[in-house]
Amino acid sequence: MEIDKNHLIELANYKMPFGKYEGRYLVNLPEAYFTWFQLKGFPEGKLGRLMKEMYEIKVNGLEELIRPLIR
Repeated sequence: MEIDKNHLIELANYKMPFGKYEGRYLVNLPEAYFTWFQLKGFPEGKLGRLMKEMYEIKVNGLEELIRPLIR
């Protein structure tokens, strides 16, 4: 499996565009927020894809691999 560094940089620097956590990096949102979306359904499109990926990162305790990529 090949890791796309540019994609990880994009994921690390993506900010929540709406709601209670608007303007915060996805990696800094609480895991419970992603769990709620996992149960109710992630948004469509790019945001939903990135949130699904961040959910997997969080449930596996890998946030510290993403945080250093924030610019």
